Amino acid sequence: MGVSGVGKTTVARLLADRLDLPYAEADDFHPAANIAKMSAGIPLDDHDREPWLRTLGAWLGARAAAGTGGVVTCSALKRRYRDILRDFCPDAFFLHLSGDRAVIEDRLAHRTGHFMPPSLLDSQYATLEPLQPDEHGLVLDVGPDAHQLVDTAVRAIRP
Repeated sequence: MGVSGVGKTTVARLLADRLDLPYAEADDFHPAANIAKMSAGIPLDDHDREPWLRTLGAWLGARAAAGTGGVVTCSALKRRYRDILRDFCPDAFFLHLSGDRAVIEDRLAHRTGHFMPPSLLDSQYATLEPLQPDEHGLVLDVGPDAHQLVDTAVRAIRP
């Protein structure tokens, strides 16, 4: 979880490979209307996000029910959003990638081929509710190499 440009996809793919788990990119679950809205520089609201989060939660819940588990990228910016995911997968572990805003802005400025414009970063930071102490997860600063982040995540998930 985390704001756009923080490295969710990179870390999630590496983590899924390391743990030999199915992987899903949350952006692939957005309906066309959400992608069009974000592409136009319009932030999604809770109404836009709820069906998307329920679809992601169902994906996670199905993996948990199958006994495989899974890794999915998702901004999951608000506690409420994470609660929706937990409705489907109560044991979900949230890896919150966080970093210096200037680093994230630079990443977004150099990213190509993504529908999320850098102009929406402000709305993401305004929406972000960091993990709370009672939430199952870990906050990691994205300064280290992605492989180091995955090493730390694996130790937290499977001590």
